[in-house]
Amino acid sequence: MERIISDKGVEAFTANLLALDRLAVDRTMEQARNQAGSLQVVDRLVVPALEKIGRGWEEGTVALAQVYMAGRMCEELVDRFLPPSSSERTSQPKMAIALLDDYHSLGKIIVYSALRASGYELEDYGRLTVPELVQRVCADSVRFILISTLMLRSALQVKEVRQGLEECGSKAKIIVGGAPFRFDSVLWQEVGADGMGGDAAEAVRLVKGYMEVRHA
Repeated sequence: MERIISDKGVEAFTANLLALDRLAVDRTMEQARNQAGSLQVVDRLVVPALEKIGRGWEEGTVALAQVYMAGRMCEELVDRFLPPSSSERTSQPKMAIALLDDYHSLGKIIVYSALRASGYELEDYGRLTVPELVQRVCADSVRFILISTLMLRSALQVKEVRQGLEECGSKAKIIVGGAPFRFDSVLWQEVGADGMGGDAAEAVRLVKGYMEVRHA
């Protein structure tokens, strides 16, 4: 197992994802799963690969189409190797992710895939306005809502989401991410969010941290 999840193993897996080599990706997953549980494998192989691909896009070395297709392949892998009915899936309250009044969905795609690859189930609400998002969260009794933004205007609207959730009696935790929050390290606090993930890895760690506190 150590050989499979070494840095070189993650690099090879990442390269196969970017090349859209489904056979090689499947073979690596099968080999790793034969030596450890599916949840451990996706957590230590798939998530790091997605993070590398996300960083590659930010640095301009990976194309948007590659990011999208790699994310889709990882979702398919998780569904096959770690289906929702699996006993290895993480026990959790209802969770969702949304793009707040913004058209740039790359960040959401990466975080969504990373969370599912880490064993979490969550709804993808897509692109919503503030009233639409508040209505969905309250109606679905969501306990964790992850909000992705690219434009400052959208990031500032998180404050309206918080106000709307309080008015409907929701106690949902709000986790935000995106360029505006990376540029201004205190913006997430100013808009009333409960946490900020600078990248997919941080988003996963935040969710895990809240889960551990919840079950403590």
